[in-house]
Amino acid sequence: MPKGYVVARAKVSNATQWAAYAAKASEAIRKFGGTPLVRGGMMTVAEGEGRARNVVIEFESFEAAKAYAMSQDYAEARKLREGAGEIDIVVVEGV
Repeated sequence: MPKGYVVARAKVSNATQWAAYAAKASEAIRKFGGTPLVRGGMMTVAEGEGRARNVVIEFESFEAAKAYAMSQDYAEARKLREGAGEIDIVVVEGV
């Protein structure tokens, strides 16, 4: 069974508020068995638009990744992030 991934790219405008979101989201990631593969770090835009913060989280399956992203646990984290920046998040199936 292919693994599932949550992929996010973000622009942070309030680092303190974002940190509270990240801490709460990390709790949900652990609860749903996710493993962060990329979380911030150096980046270079090779094509198109880029954002400074990029995240890739691996889960055992697409269903597990989707369950995390749609969970009440993550929804609580999301509330802490409101107004602290912009983010795009997708859930994708691995190969």
